[in-house]
Amino acid sequence: MTAPIPSHDLYFDDLAVGTSWVTTSRTVTEADVGAFAGLTGDRFPLHTSEEFARRTPFGTRVAHGLVGLTFAMGLMWPRTGQFDRSSIAFLGVKDWNFLQPIAFGESIHVEYEVVTHRASRTKKDRGIVEFDVRLLGADDVVLQRGTLALLLARRPADAS
Repeated sequence: MTAPIPSHDLYFDDLAVGTSWVTTSRTVTEADVGAFAGLTGDRFPLHTSEEFARRTPFGTRVAHGLVGLTFAMGLMWPRTGQFDRSSIAFLGVKDWNFLQPIAFGESIHVEYEVVTHRASRTKKDRGIVEFDVRLLGADDVVLQRGTLALLLARRPADAS
């Protein structure tokens, strides 16, 4: 069941396995890749030198793999605000796979779905939710995929 991105806060109690969403899209630009290279210090020539990249199997520069993961994160919860009040912690990434390169100028979006939902055994006010996350490009080709986990608060009695 794909749900619209809510305009209100979601809590652990509002989610069920199978609930899914589709984000808006954004285009990966040369400026994005340059900024990422500057921020991280990763200036590997596959991402920063067209001359070098022409001699690779890709034939042109491509975005860093972590640009995709980073943008997937940004397209999801921070942009939608759906867990702004309930998110306690981002717990991690499991089995993140880089399946296809991300070309400069490619429009990407994310589809994500609740795959596990379990209440904390030690703290009654929270639970862990894992999401199957798919970063998609043109023609809905899956570029990257993995599992992201959040620790979410349960809905407080005074939250509507």
